[in-house]
Amino acid sequence: MRASRFAAVAATVVVLVSACGTSDDSDTSSSGGKEAPTIALFLPESKTTRYEAFDRPLFEAKVKALCPDCKVLYSNADQDAAKQQQQVEAALTQGADALVLDAVDAGAVAPLVNQAKRAKVPVIAYDRLISGIAYEYYVSFNNVRVGEMQGQALLDALAKGGNAGKGQIVMINGSPTDPSSADYKKGAHNVLDGKVKIGREFDTPDWSPDKAQQEMEQAITALGRDSVVGVLSANDGMAGGAIAAMKRAGYAKLPPITGQDAELAAVQRILTGEQYMTIYLDIRSEAEKAAELAVAVVRGEKPAAPTQADNGTAQIPAFLLDPIAVTADKIKDTIVKDKFYPAADICTGAVKAACTREGIQ
Repeated sequence: MRASRFAAVAATVVVLVSACGTSDDSDTSSSGGKEAPTIALFLPESKTTRYEAFDRPLFEAKVKALCPDCKVLYSNADQDAAKQQQQVEAALTQGADALVLDAVDAGAVAPLVNQAKRAKVPVIAYDRLISGIAYEYYVSFNNVRVGEMQGQALLDALAKGGNAGKGQIVMINGSPTDPSSADYKKGAHNVLDGKVKIGREFDTPDWSPDKAQQEMEQAITALGRDSVVGVLSANDGMAGGAIAAMKRAGYAKLPPITGQDAELAAVQRILTGEQYMTIYLDIRSEAEKAAELAVAVVRGEKPAAPTQADNGTAQIPAFLLDPIAVTADKIKDTIVKDKFYPAADICTGAVKAACTREGIQ
């Protein structure tokens, strides 16, 4: 994902975010006394750092830029489906005019979407494809392609290290309630099956790094430390958990491990050699596209979508963005160039020498 120019907008984001949180329902538009449109944003959890650090502030800032009088109701479910249900119902009760929903359990929220439909409130599925019902839009990334990139990167690393066709790998997939996780897994299997032996595979509840660490410990115990030659982790947080398990098991050299989200800690691990790669997602483009659509639908507009996503019940108009695979040699020309993180934030402590080696300053 050809990520955003964060530095150029950082100050703007800070100012706008502070101005566009949840407002009192009595607020009215400055252009005629009509109550301002209300857009409700629901994010699933905060263990993955991207949601609070990027998705929320970028979404809120874009809404404010496009619609200064629009109000944003924000809720984070902390990976609790029941809590998210209460949040959605509360937003509908408060008169939300559009819902942007990143579902904790995307296979179980059709009744909530149906409540919104009965109230004539348009719904935009954000990041995770909601199944079982039709709705207005879906905004996400090409998730199968993400898994394919992770799988291919792991194969490349094994070949580079002389371990192609040797030993076994461990697959640490994401939450079984997240349909994106199934897509990542499908993409990875598309590449890995028949080319490497998968010794253990886990679906990790809540995308939890702690649970990923436990899974990796189980895999090392079952397979033997020396037989594990690589790890397919679906995101960076779980990669951190798996790395902690391998360090605890006494690996002299860590086997290659994949990730996703370009979390700051993961970028630093890639530079120091603890993690092999991450998938760089243009979260700004995703958040801003969702904001654009939300503003459009509260104004009664219906923008055309470039493609559709099959959710098992309907073909959902979709905007699917492209991922980028990033290894140490690509950090300078992607994450740093796009100012996703300032070089000063990356190149701290023990990472400074690695930054110098890769020409990052």
